[in-house]
Amino acid sequence: MHRRTRTNGGLRRGATAAALSTLLLAAQAQPAPMATDPIGLKQAFDAAWARQPESLSLPARRDAARAQQIAARSWTPEPAALELSNKTDRLNRNQGARELEVGVAVPLWLPGERSRSGALAEAEAVAIESHTSAAQLSVAASVREAWWAWQRARIDADIARDQLDNAERIAVDVSRRARAGDLARADQHQADGAVAAAESSLAQAQATLVAARQQLKAGTGMAAPAESATTGPVAEPEPDAGPTGETDTHAVLRELQDRAAVAERTAQLASAQSRANPELTLASTRERGADGESNQQSITLGLRIPFGGGPRHDTRVARARAEALELQARLALERERLLAEREAARGRVDAARTQLAASERRARLARESRGFFDKSFRLGETDLPTRLRIEAEAADAERQAARTRIELAASISAWRQALGLLPQ
Repeated sequence: MHRRTRTNGGLRRGATAAALSTLLLAAQAQPAPMATDPIGLKQAFDAAWARQPESLSLPARRDAARAQQIAARSWTPEPAALELSNKTDRLNRNQGARELEVGVAVPLWLPGERSRSGALAEAEAVAIESHTSAAQLSVAASVREAWWAWQRARIDADIARDQLDNAERIAVDVSRRARAGDLARADQHQADGAVAAAESSLAQAQATLVAARQQLKAGTGMAAPAESATTGPVAEPEPDAGPTGETDTHAVLRELQDRAAVAERTAQLASAQSRANPELTLASTRERGADGESNQQSITLGLRIPFGGGPRHDTRVARARAEALELQARLALERERLLAEREAARGRVDAARTQLAASERRARLARESRGFFDKSFRLGETDLPTRLRIEAEAADAERQAARTRIELAASISAWRQALGLLPQ
C-alpha cells in the first residue's frame, strides 16, 4: 500500500516534469537572432543597444551634424541663384525690341550670423553625442532590470529544485522505514505531501524563470541560457564612491546641459537673424531698341536689403530663450534628484551587504541544524514533523542567502546606474 502511494507521487512528479518540459520547449521554439552562448550583463546590454532606434540612426545624425558645420563655414548662408530674363515687343508692336538679362544673386550673411551659425552647429554636434550617451544609460536601466529579474528567478528555481531533491530523499527514507514498521502510514502521507508541495513550488519557479528569460530576450534579442552554469559573471564591479557632489559627468545631466547650450545658441542666432538675408546681384544686360539698331551691353550691380522681421523675429527669439530657461531649470532639478538617488543607492548597497552577512550566518546554522536533525531522525530520536520543519527552515535560509547575494549584486548594479555607468 505504501509502495502504491509512492508510485502515485512519482506519477504526479512525472506529469509535472512533462508539463514543464513542454513549456520550456515552447519558449525555446521561438527563433532567436543570436545563439545561446554564455552571456553576461555587458553582452546583453550590447545586444540591446544594437537594436535601438538611437543606435541605428546615430551615423545619419552625425553626418547631418558634419554637413551643418560645413554649411556654417561657407561663404554664403544659402547657395547663389541664377537670374534670367528676356523682354521683347513681339506680341504687341513687333518692332524688334529685345532685352536679355543674365545675372547672379548671392545671399549675404547678416552681421554675426555666420559665427553664431557655426557655434550652433558645434553645439548640436555635441548634443548628438550626449543624447546617445543618455539613451544608452536608459537602455542599460531596462537591461539591468530584466537581467536581475532573471537572476532572481534562476536562484528561486535552483533552490526549489534542491528542496524537491531533499523532500524526495526524506520520502524515500520514510517509505523504507514505514515498510519496516518503524513509522506510521500518516508519516508516509506527510512525506509525500512535502514532495507534492516541493513539486508545486518548483513548477511555479520554473514558470517564473521562463517568463523572466522571455522578458530578457524581448529586450536584448538574445536567448538567455536555461542553466545557470552556462552564464557569465553575475555581479558588476563595485564603483568608486568618488566625491558625492560631482554629478555633472552623468549622461542625463550632460544631455540637459548640451540641450540648454543648443537652445542658447539658437536664441543668439535668432537675435542676429533680425531680417532676411540681403542679396548682392550682378547682372549683364544686352538690349536693342528696334530692328536694325546695334545691341547695347550694360552691367548692373544691385543690393537687396529686406526690412526687419518684426513680431516674427521676436517670436523666434522669445521661444528659443524660453526653451533655454526651461532646460536650465530642469537641469537643476535633475541634479538634485540624481544626488538623492546616488546616496540612496549607496545606502541600499550597505544594507544589502549587512543582510548578506546575517543571511549567510543563518544559512550556515540552518545547514548544521539540518545535519543534526537528519542524523537524529534516522536514529529514531526525532519525529517526522520536526524533521520536515527543520528542512523547511533550512531551505528558507538557503533561499534567503541566495536571494540576498543577488540583491547585493543588483544593488551594486543600481548604484552604477545612479552614477551613470554602463554595464561591464
